[in-house]
Amino acid sequence: MRVRRFGVTLAAASALVLGLAACGGDGGDDTANTGGGSSATVLDKIKNNERIIVGTKWDQPSLGLRTGAGEPEGFDVEVAKYVLKELAGGKEVDIEWKESASSNREAFLENGTVDIIFATYSITEERKQKVTFGGPYIVAHQDTMVRADDTSINKATDLEGKRICQAAGSNSYKRITDPPPDGQLDLDAKLVGASNYSECVSKLAGNNLDAVTTDDLILAGFAKQAGGNFKILGDPFTDEKYGVGLKKGDVATCEAVNKAIEKMYSDGTAQQLFDKWFSGAQGLTAPTEVPTFEGCS
Repeated sequence: MRVRRFGVTLAAASALVLGLAACGGDGGDDTANTGGGSSATVLDKIKNNERIIVGTKWDQPSLGLRTGAGEPEGFDVEVAKYVLKELAGGKEVDIEWKESASSNREAFLENGTVDIIFATYSITEERKQKVTFGGPYIVAHQDTMVRADDTSINKATDLEGKRICQAAGSNSYKRITDPPPDGQLDLDAKLVGASNYSECVSKLAGNNLDAVTTDDLILAGFAKQAGGNFKILGDPFTDEKYGVGLKKGDVATCEAVNKAIEKMYSDGTAQQLFDKWFSGAQGLTAPTEVPTFEGCS
């Protein structure tokens, strides 16, 4: 890897939260205990009419954005509502929304802070060691966003020597700076740390970095919100499979989630939600077929 550190790089750290083991019961090794109740799986919690704590992003326009005191809004939020309602047999589910940043998603699932996550959560082999993933429910593609008046960066390989954002908990920067298999382009870029992608975009606007490179759906939301101040290069170079995060071992819920996603595509809801939140976005094509599932494990 050839990387020059620029400024203060924020290290993503997760605190390990220890819980007391529940007494009694004969739960097997293939069940995952979830927080906030005695049910063994998220599917059990839904069947028992328990509240479901859903982790989403709260700072990403068109995907998961919370303004004021209301619930978050966006594509991921509406997919979560659809999937959970399907898991409940068409009944409304009591949902509590919890902000889940890239840096704390695994920890939140492990310690029971959340039951399930819909938060631009790309499925990777490394993450599959810690998380059971349903889906993916959509496939994004990594692209690059720059200021609208920048003529020096026209494709991803132009990021050689440029300042790019390193959002805490996200692996997107590695696609630029690292070689395969973990990376992609192996460029000598300068990393500028940020706590999340909304901070990345603020730094881009303030000329504190040259580009933000991550999933095109994330970039499209920020570009739309900025009203012409940024442009997306339209030079995608990865597939980012957005999965539904579950506590490791919750296979029963994962399988039910996949059935719900299949229905979401077959009844046209997936395309309707995509059009609602990303209509007019540069370089994006509405999904028409359910993505190939990774398999529950």
